[in-house]
Amino acid sequence: MKNIQISGDRLWDSLMEMAKIGATEKGGNCRLAASDLDKQGRDLFVRWCKEAGCTVTVDRIGNIFARRPGKNNDLPPVMTGSHLDTQPTGGRFDGVYGVLAGLEVVRTLNDAGIETEAPVEVVVWTNEEGSRFSPAMMGSGVFAGVFPLEEIQAKQDIDGLKLGDELRRIGYEGTAPMGKPVKAYFEAHIEQGPILEAEKKPVGIVTGAQGQRWYEVTVVGQEAHAGPTPMAVRRDALVGASRMIQEVNRIGLANQPYACATVGFLQVSPNSRNVIPGRVFFAVDFRHPDDAVLTKMDKELREACAKIAAEAGLEVEVSEFWYFPPTPFDEKCVAAVREGAKLYGYDNMEIVSGAGHDAVYMAKVAPTGMIFVPCEGGISHNEIENADPKDLEAGGNVLLHAMLERAQG
Repeated sequence: MKNIQISGDRLWDSLMEMAKIGATEKGGNCRLAASDLDKQGRDLFVRWCKEAGCTVTVDRIGNIFARRPGKNNDLPPVMTGSHLDTQPTGGRFDGVYGVLAGLEVVRTLNDAGIETEAPVEVVVWTNEEGSRFSPAMMGSGVFAGVFPLEEIQAKQDIDGLKLGDELRRIGYEGTAPMGKPVKAYFEAHIEQGPILEAEKKPVGIVTGAQGQRWYEVTVVGQEAHAGPTPMAVRRDALVGASRMIQEVNRIGLANQPYACATVGFLQVSPNSRNVIPGRVFFAVDFRHPDDAVLTKMDKELREACAKIAAEAGLEVEVSEFWYFPPTPFDEKCVAAVREGAKLYGYDNMEIVSGAGHDAVYMAKVAPTGMIFVPCEGGISHNEIENADPKDLEAGGNVLLHAMLERAQG
């Protein structure tokens, strides 16, 4: 069905219209989950879907499902989507591209008068980013049974506001039951890394996702006056934490290829310029496509932190906050993506996702595949995030083919 193609211009126009909501000075977006701006983005998506003839439902964690009926509506839907929430200094494409590429598939099917055997659905998952509320990928996690609904509804932001209350406030705490059968799930996304651009490949056939381990580390020393306290007797929690952070970086470098190790969040107490820090809290993010290597990295982190704490007279607690193993995607879904790239003549390559996506949780409950397209400089989670309209169109066409193949088969 190569003669059927999405409208790249219409997809781009939709992306740019959505980007006006929560636009930032540097050309990015800020639409935090369950905020007023998130509501505006959701409202626009719902309006567009209803104009395209879709029936819209919302479940109890705020996930939005826009359904285009099929010939046999008793069949589970072929689903696609992503998220509309962003980082505080996020870009115009992370997440939203997958949502609006799905909408463009629906519009294209309408234009061509194609009736699929199974229904087609476009989904917006709640709080994929995990920025305002942690952990990440809450909506898909609840849908897939990874997180209990009530536990996630009770999660609080930095101001003590609960996610469930905020969804209710903006009108997106729905009544649809949690979870349902899904025939296949596809997610189109910018790569968020530099590989496709460097290889000059417009399409990435995602075979799976890296495993991830997130940790919370608390280092306790002793607060003391910065002037009278001799250096030799100090129990400086920040100095100890800094050594541990260096070890995180070393562990990442020592487990190449593929390993990533990051400390991106740090809190120092009492955070006063003339007081020796008595307590430090920091987060660690480990990633690798091989679970055995992730386990090795876990062991190295715990041993390094314990050794440094003992040498400096500190106390340390390392607790694993979040974990999911490496996730291979469904062979038939991956094949459908590969066939789509071949059909349209797009140069492509196989790739493993270095980031977490809703597709990772969906792979627990449905056959799943992903499509990557390049992003400029591999930059994401940044206001300057950018993508070529032609690459976005290519990913949309591959998505169209993959969904048609699964919805008709």
